[in-house]
Amino acid sequence: MTSGHETPVRVGVFGLLGSGNLGNDGSLEAVLGYLRAEHPEAAVDALCGGPEVVTTRYRIPATRLHWYRGEYRTASRAGAIAAKGLGKLVDAVRTAAWVRRHDVVIVPGMGVLEATLPLRPWGFPYSLFLLCASGRLLRTRVALVGVGADTISDRPTRALVRWSARLATYRSYRDALSRDAMRAMGVDTARDEVYPDLAFALPTPASANSEQALSPPGQVCVGVMDFHGGNDDRARAEEIHRRYLDGTNRFVRALVEDGRPVRLLTGDECDASVVAAILDAVDSPLVTAAEASSLTDLMKEMAAADTVVATRYHNLICALKVGTPTLALSYAAKSDALMDRMGLAAYCHPAREVDADRLLDQFRALEKRSAELRRTLTERNLAATRQLERQFTSLTAALFPATDHNHTHARQEAP
Repeated sequence: MTSGHETPVRVGVFGLLGSGNLGNDGSLEAVLGYLRAEHPEAAVDALCGGPEVVTTRYRIPATRLHWYRGEYRTASRAGAIAAKGLGKLVDAVRTAAWVRRHDVVIVPGMGVLEATLPLRPWGFPYSLFLLCASGRLLRTRVALVGVGADTISDRPTRALVRWSARLATYRSYRDALSRDAMRAMGVDTARDEVYPDLAFALPTPASANSEQALSPPGQVCVGVMDFHGGNDDRARAEEIHRRYLDGTNRFVRALVEDGRPVRLLTGDECDASVVAAILDAVDSPLVTAAEASSLTDLMKEMAAADTVVATRYHNLICALKVGTPTLALSYAAKSDALMDRMGLAAYCHPAREVDADRLLDQFRALEKRSAELRRTLTERNLAATRQLERQFTSLTAALFPATDHNHTHARQEAP
């Protein structure tokens, strides 16, 4: 790799970034914060899903991930199918050409090694494989940093994910479940570490502690999701969605009947349809919807609430990070693991089987322990911050040996 003293280290960031998912963009923001603080000399650009958004919001050059612009639309006509197939070949060349221009490529967080939501093997898993294979062939370091993983049953997806992980230079995971899943799929994880999700490295909004006065007393934030189950639930996706929506509607209606103001939050652009459905079903001035465009916006909303009930993984992180007592509508083991890490394991409810009455019971039990849980969250957040400092130190040692030479030498000399 080029020495940092001669020309800038060329760093690429890769993923479905700028595509409307606030969690993915929050992970990018955390990594950019690290690079700007620890490696300000680095020249950074992105290969991503929404290059215009990434360039505008984060002030870095960005290239579109896919040559074919209809990549995530279902192809039914012969012309579209042919274009999509051609796109796979073109993307192999485009990805290699982009990787060649970099010393280091970072995949920031995200569930890039999992299939907890519907996923086709020739979509993002194929893109990630092209990245990691190009990195190995062209001797560019590729780092999967704080990523999520799970054991995948679909064989083509499983093979692509396993080879992507094997070909990466550096891997760390956002929970022990992810590392265990990769080990179960045949990846040697002996040197891989587990750290809290990268979003815990984002600054807590300065206004968070003063937001309380701006919200109606007793406000509850409900984070919703356009949830249809996971990759293995495709046959009953509509049934799962209907149960989730019906249960959430009943829960929100019960809160309103108790006189509680409810603030609806999303984590992805696709969640807007669920917000609209709830506003239509629970026609009350007590129910309002927030327009959040970042995890920082979500944190401000959640800091203002008495309690949060949320589905999306990064909605949970935002609530926990600002110290608001939180109940998880859990759709995957990663949500349960996160709640356990933060001391709220008792407050998980299955998103596939929302039972409004039982959810209300859990919600009331959570509120009774509010003061105690806020203290617990303060302690757990401090621990997460310290662990992520170690994550970034480890990343520098692995990816920037030229710029980290003095730090490494000092560690070796230490008694």
